[in-house]
Amino acid sequence: MNLTRIAALLLLFGAASAQAAELFPLRDVRLGPSPFLEAQATDLHYLMAMEPDRLLAPFLREAGLTPKQPGYGNWESTGLDGHMGGHYLSALALMFASTDDPAVKQRLDYFIAELKRAQTANGDGYLGGIPGGRAAWRDIAEGRLQADNFSVNGKWVPWYNLHKIYAGLRDAWKYTGNEDARAMLIALSDWALRLSSHLSEEQMQTMLKSEHGGMNEIFADVYQMTGDARYLDLALKFSHQAVLAPLEKGEDRLTGLHANTQIPKVIGFQRIGELTKRKDMRQAASFFWQTVVEHRTVAIGGNSVKEHFHDAADFSPMINEVEGPETCNTYNMLKLTGMLFAATEQGRYADYYERALYNHILASQRPGSGGFVYFTPMRPNHYRVYSQVDQAMWCCVGSGIESHAKYGEFIYAHDKDALFVNLFIPSVLQWREQGVQVRQTNRFPDQAGTRITVDEVADHARFTMKIRYPAWVAAGKLGVRVNGRRVRVDAQPGGYVIIARAWRKGDRVDVSLPMSTRLEQMPDKSNYYAVLHGPIVLAAKTNPFPGEHLNFLADDTRMGHIAAGQVCPLEAAPTFVASDRAFLKRFKPVKGKPLTFTAPPGVVQGGGLGSSTEFIPFFRLHDARYAMYLPQSTPGAYAQMRAETAAREAERLALEARTIDRVAPGEQQPEVDHGFQGEGAEAGVNQGRHWRHASKWFSYRLKDPKGEARLLRLTFARADAGRRFDILVNGITVAEVALTADEAEAFYSRDVSLPAALVKDAGGQLEVKFVAREGSLAGGLYGLLLLRSEMGERSP
Repeated sequence: MNLTRIAALLLLFGAASAQAAELFPLRDVRLGPSPFLEAQATDLHYLMAMEPDRLLAPFLREAGLTPKQPGYGNWESTGLDGHMGGHYLSALALMFASTDDPAVKQRLDYFIAELKRAQTANGDGYLGGIPGGRAAWRDIAEGRLQADNFSVNGKWVPWYNLHKIYAGLRDAWKYTGNEDARAMLIALSDWALRLSSHLSEEQMQTMLKSEHGGMNEIFADVYQMTGDARYLDLALKFSHQAVLAPLEKGEDRLTGLHANTQIPKVIGFQRIGELTKRKDMRQAASFFWQTVVEHRTVAIGGNSVKEHFHDAADFSPMINEVEGPETCNTYNMLKLTGMLFAATEQGRYADYYERALYNHILASQRPGSGGFVYFTPMRPNHYRVYSQVDQAMWCCVGSGIESHAKYGEFIYAHDKDALFVNLFIPSVLQWREQGVQVRQTNRFPDQAGTRITVDEVADHARFTMKIRYPAWVAAGKLGVRVNGRRVRVDAQPGGYVIIARAWRKGDRVDVSLPMSTRLEQMPDKSNYYAVLHGPIVLAAKTNPFPGEHLNFLADDTRMGHIAAGQVCPLEAAPTFVASDRAFLKRFKPVKGKPLTFTAPPGVVQGGGLGSSTEFIPFFRLHDARYAMYLPQSTPGAYAQMRAETAAREAERLALEARTIDRVAPGEQQPEVDHGFQGEGAEAGVNQGRHWRHASKWFSYRLKDPKGEARLLRLTFARADAGRRFDILVNGITVAEVALTADEAEAFYSRDVSLPAALVKDAGGQLEVKFVAREGSLAGGLYGLLLLRSEMGERSP
């Protein structure tokens, strides 16, 4: 490694940082036998099974070169072409740093060389796989700019897409020392400088309405790599003020926002705050983390429903919907958490990190095949689906191949002569600056303790070991022995046990971490509870539909990431039935099955579970329906609770049975999936509900494969009274709408009948278009359902 690179790395990730602590480089940590080592090996196999030339195809195509193989399908051929290539480059870099596998390095160097061919052919530093991207970027550079929540000049989240290749180039240099990657990253950053140089602040902020990943963080990194302040200015230009300003004031305005759009922005705020010592940006990042983790996060450490932040006071969507927390969100929350820990050394960040790592990230990979999960439903009796190596190119596959390649990055940290032990994952650490090697061995979490051994150290070298006192260990219960002798523990849960001494080779520290089993209520204090043992979330396998054959492998369809099998009614969900919540004390560990417990007979009823119910670690529960959050009832109220739940569910499930297709206006995935188009279109959030309107028109393409469509059900807001617009289906006007103020509810629905002849001639494709009357707006539209007839009625 040359001196220039060493100096640059120190500047980028070390000495110039305002951080109080530093995480160790991945190359200095090696995993020992554990579920994490198994997950890393599975990920390595998945990575090497992916075809690099297929991932490179979009970059070569857009540079005017002939791809060696056709590109992948799914998201890689529907507008996000190239996004997976950036993730792949990062994953290869992380995996090489974690394993030193020469085949991984060879694959990475090949990938960089092919990308370099594409960038050279482009001739101006640009590198991307966005279809027709060059023309769109040219218009933007000249100030012809149109942006929406998920598009810029008609391209699907183009900056989000490019962010992946920016990050991949950075990681290839950071973790493997590839100098071409560094030069390519700077050239691509220079292209962005030129592109944005003529855009006003207003135009930049307009463009940032569209999801753009962590572009501000990337340019902050390039600033540190080069010392060139132009890149810091660019990082500030790419900081979205509509999100930053409320966070700086300590205001939670997140409800309704697309969750994973916001988290990378906040990572950038923290990064810029570190570099500039801007307290406001660091406070914004800290407040964001606090409100998301403390008020918007479920037991596994994940957040969001259907990709969006729901009302923090109402977690009912988390139970009702099958599109639960998105894995990408937690991938990014862990990145933010690591940065905040390094800046503050607070144990609460390590507590969250551990919870999310075991219960969401580790749980999101399918053992054996290595497929990845997009949504993890909290709805009782539902299930997850997993990607396949040659199908399903979702964002959560991209973040997934990275997550399982970097398990070593948070286990340890250091601050001068202090060594932090944050996680109890078997591993070996080389603390090169101190000439120290420590080894952590255990069977955690199956056994409640760990041993830390000093393998190498200069004789009588002094350093301070800071061992995390987890919040899940009761006060006064954590035990520490050094070389067999008990050490007094003054620390409290959420803090660190401090051992300062002169160390010798062979010294060992044994830490006992007693776990207890506890209930954790849904954050809104509604009547749903999860079971945890220590940091581990437990869940029960369920079988509400005996004999069903679910396919747990997602296909390559546009919506294949959603587990679309039959939804089990909530009244059939497993329920804790007991006079009080002390029943948990009667849970019994199962001999020979670590972290497995049985509920006493009669305590868990419903769900087809029989008289005895096993609760196992969620990270070990795969290829099955499950129940993680269970409602609780007394024996006397159980029948009434089921009846009331059934009544609430009946109308909703009946509507589901009638629904052929649906659009959630203003939400990214549903609008992309339904071919959204528009002129003068805008989208936003009102009282946590998304809307879409247009000064001219907007449209969606709905599917009616069996020709069953009977009517459109449209949701409007009373606040939009006075708006006038027409509704056309396949070019035929089916309704003239005038919204009025005399509706009883703030949000209400209207049905529009569809002519039988129109449906018959549609061939299963219905374009629904909303056209504004002169001087008015079309919309706002808050919901759109395509419905078949009621049971017993004749379809058109």
